[in-house]
Amino acid sequence: MNVDDIRIAFDSGSLTTLKIVLGLILFGIAMDTRLSDFRLALRKPRAFAVAVAAQFALLPALTFLLTLLLGVQGSVALGMILVACCPPGNVSNILTHRARGDVALSVSMTAVGNVLAIAMLPLNFAFWGHLHPTGREYFTEISVAPWDMLSEVLLVIALPFALGLTVSHLLPQVAARTHRVVGILSFVALGGIIVIAVANNWSLFVAYIGVVAVAVFLHDALALGLGYGIARGFRLDVPARKAMTFEVGIRNAGLGLLFVFSFFDGLGGMALVAAWWGVWDIIAGLVVAVVWARHSTTNTENREVTT
Repeated sequence: MNVDDIRIAFDSGSLTTLKIVLGLILFGIAMDTRLSDFRLALRKPRAFAVAVAAQFALLPALTFLLTLLLGVQGSVALGMILVACCPPGNVSNILTHRARGDVALSVSMTAVGNVLAIAMLPLNFAFWGHLHPTGREYFTEISVAPWDMLSEVLLVIALPFALGLTVSHLLPQVAARTHRVVGILSFVALGGIIVIAVANNWSLFVAYIGVVAVAVFLHDALALGLGYGIARGFRLDVPARKAMTFEVGIRNAGLGLLFVFSFFDGLGGMALVAAWWGVWDIIAGLVVAVVWARHSTTNTENREVTT
């Protein structure tokens, strides 16, 4: 059976749970955000301009070209494009901290990126998806309108983000105590949802994971490399390069899964790409962060010995 012809089972109850968990993730991100984080964009306009261009223009465009180069099937191509259009998550902040990067810049870029994604995600995905030679047929079959996706983004991103930002502003002490707990629990819950979905569709997952594994590996490497490359090209300092690498390279694949099940009826290649990306992205990002952290420690020790 063709990967374009399979459907991943995901019931309505699980879909509702996924929406709640994603909302909690955005709520947790917002509670760790201050209005000053947005003002940082005005103080570091170059870094933010580079981040916006990389995330919302270059990554979707390069992903589109990668799907053509690899010659992947339509559903796999749409899954890759969808993930590329998703905003970053606060895993990028954790990895930036682990890599000894600019955490303040990372948190600020995550906040700004999620706000911009409210409009850019549905528009970007609709544009590149309709443009793709093998992926556009699924838009025609299902008739996905950007407004439908925008309304879902408003519910899952904008509303919980606005609520979290309100708590952060009015009750900063409460936000400081609870955002870590909310963040950890929501990501554990998201991981549980993905594990259950894979377990319920284990035979399909085993049969077709090889179809998407190489594509996800190359796509993830492209995203991380783009973040680092563009930051270095614009001569940002090393801590900022680390933050940019993870802001561009880490995508909220859980949100991608929501769109796959909400609008594409669990379309095989799309669901497999989003699910596997959510796993591999964290593994690859953690490896990069650990290597960077060890490199930073070694350099520090060498400088201390020299002095």
